[in-house]
Amino acid sequence: MLIQIIILILGLLMLGFGSTLLVVGAASTAIMFAVRPVIVGLTIVSFATSAPELLVSLVAAFKGSGGISIGNILGSNVINIALVLGISAVIRPVVIKKQIITIEIPYMFFISFIFWMLCLDLHIGRIDGIVLISLLIIFLIYSVATAKDKNSRAASEIPTFFKISKNFFFIIIGIVMLSYGANLVVQEAIIMAEKIGLSQTFIGISIVALGTSLPELATSAVAAAKGESDISVGNVVGSNLFNICLVMGVVGLFNPMQIDKTLHYFQFPFMMFICFILGLIAYFNKGIGKRTGYFFITLFIIYILISYLKS
Repeated sequence: MLIQIIILILGLLMLGFGSTLLVVGAASTAIMFAVRPVIVGLTIVSFATSAPELLVSLVAAFKGSGGISIGNILGSNVINIALVLGISAVIRPVVIKKQIITIEIPYMFFISFIFWMLCLDLHIGRIDGIVLISLLIIFLIYSVATAKDKNSRAASEIPTFFKISKNFFFIIIGIVMLSYGANLVVQEAIIMAEKIGLSQTFIGISIVALGTSLPELATSAVAAAKGESDISVGNVVGSNLFNICLVMGVVGLFNPMQIDKTLHYFQFPFMMFICFILGLIAYFNKGIGKRTGYFFITLFIIYILISYLKS
């Protein structure tokens, strides 16, 4: 047990250092190349922090543990909004810009709904995978087209090779530390959960989802603390899109699997509910304050408790 605790602490330390390096490198790169920080959060940072979900879900699917694979994605998407944005807002109120409110968040809601519809037949297959990956490509094309920050003062500056190299070094090292740190935490969490006797689906929805969402949590919390709201929000929205379109798209293409019908009774509706609540609050408040942050954290606790009772 002592060894497991040491490994958990090591994993958490790697997540902390990795997220700091990733945020610093990503924010500096955005300023240097006059790219909107939210686009960096929606793409580079989101892809990096979604790497654990991709690896865990693929491995679980190939090993025949479909419950962990799909549960990981549903749980991660709920946790990203309810817990990650909730904690970020408690640390420092998160400002959400108009374009995120009118385009990125609605697209996330749309993707989540399409994903649910594709899963109604209790199967994720190759056609479903192609649809999801196509929707991701559309999003990436939009991101590239809107990446330029016209208001950036750095637009006229020429980045030096040293600055570019330093930022990319920070980003790469940050990604590596996040991936290994999350893997260590998830690995030990699964071992302990199985010893307790929890169901496979609940392990995927809660423990594995929480573990693979630790990079998003660490990254967004650090970004919020540094006042980088665009990266914090962009990371969450982008990660949810990558989780569904890339992770489930790849799983569908290479390892079609069955879906537990009970997920349609609570987990899928709750994922849609939390996306809708985020959109509503963002539209009317233009951000997430501390009280809303505590509200999101409360929703996370309710989600975990109900998921446990239903398992």
